This record gives sequence, C-alpha cells and structure tokens, in this order.
Amino acid sequence: MSAPPQIPGVVTRAHQLSRRRGFVSSCRNETGWLLASLAASRQGTLAESGTGCGVGSAWLRSGMRAGSRLVTAEHDAGLVEAVREMFAGDEAVDVLEADWKELASRAPFTLLFLDVREAKRAGPDLAAELVEPGGLVVLDDFTPCATWPPMYQGRVDTTRQQWLTDPRFTTVEVMVAIDASVLIATRN
Repeated sequence: MSAPPQIPGVVTRAHQLSRRRGFVSSCRNETGWLLASLAASRQGTLAESGTGCGVGSAWLRSGMRAGSRLVTAEHDAGLVEAVREMFAGDEAVDVLEADWKELASRAPFTLLFLDVREAKRAGPDLAAELVEPGGLVVLDDFTPCATWPPMYQGRVDTTRQQWLTDPRFTTVEVMVAIDASVLIATRN
C-alpha cells in the first residue's frame, strides 16, 4: 500500500488559516481532491462562491492549468483580507469582497464551485447563466442518499432533486466519503 498523496502547500496554508480563525466549515480534503482534478480538466476562468478561509479556493488553485484564472467571492471583509494575503503574489487568483451573485460580472465560467448554502438553494437558474456550455457546477456538503426522491432528515431534499432533474444540466451525485457526496452538473 502506498502513502496517501501529499496535501498541496497552498491547501496546507488555507487549513492553517482556517484553524487560526476557528472556521470549522471548510472544504473536506475528499472534496478538495475532486475539485483539484476537475480544475485540471478546465481551461479558462473558474469561480467559487463563499471563499471562507480559502480552503476550496486553494484546492481549485492546486489543480488549475497554466493560463487559467480563479475568481472567488466572500462577503466577510476580514476573511477576504486574510485570503488575499494567503494568495499574495499569485496573479491567477482574484479574491473579491462581494456577494456570490456579483460573480455574474465575471461570467461565463468553465467551472463554478457553489460553496454557499444560499447559492445552492437558489437552484440552477442563476448558475445556468454563470457557466458556459459544457461548464461544470460543483456543489458539496451533501449526505449520500440511495432513494428517489432524494431524502435528507426524513424530508425530500428539494435542492438535490432540482439539480438532478434540471434539463439544462446533466448532473451526477458522487460519494467522496462514506458520509459525504458532491453534485457535479455539466451545463448542456
């Protein structure tokens, strides 16, 4: 059996920032490896809604191809400044102090990581306008479900159901851990 893959340096720095800030709601490493892999398959501008302490951004950056850019939006000014400092000198990353909806001014994106609950619940409508045809939308923090309709805590998970049935996207749910899944939606 081989050793687990090394965590990229930029991700390690983001984890350290997250711990210093007491930020417990960061992108899981299992999701991060998937984000890095998906970022490596894209060329152009990638985006993230909900920067937090930059863990998801760091994973995306670690996989980005040369010539690609990352735009990430966070409304908390203190977090924005800390993440800007973490990415200081990296011309490929723009950290915006903005609501996630303001990403529209930088669209279209080749990959959009929706990491804000509000953005996920808004459903596919705005995302369809932000992502180019063939572009990907990634949504994390789901609990795996083997039923239809998808259920969560005894109720229909309408957010997941919307994404899985929207005709503008071809969407799949992927388990990244025994207790975590991610939706990957490709815009038709």
